[in-house]
Amino acid sequence: MEALQFKYILASIVYSLLGVVILVIAFWLVDRITPENAWKEIVQNKNIALAIVVGAFIIAMGLIISSAIHS
Repeated sequence: MEALQFKYILASIVYSLLGVVILVIAFWLVDRITPENAWKEIVQNKNIALAIVVGAFIIAMGLIISSAIHS
């Protein structure tokens, strides 16, 4: 019974790491496609509107990735 629990814990860790890696790659691709550097614009220029858009993008991509992995 303990081996089954370890299997599920390991699967959760692997899928979580896979989801985070996919999310980072998706954000990196969108950042490269857009004309401005989003991170520089948010941190240095304090662009709150862009920060909200990036946050919404991360939430949306996280929901898509989690449903794709969970299915």
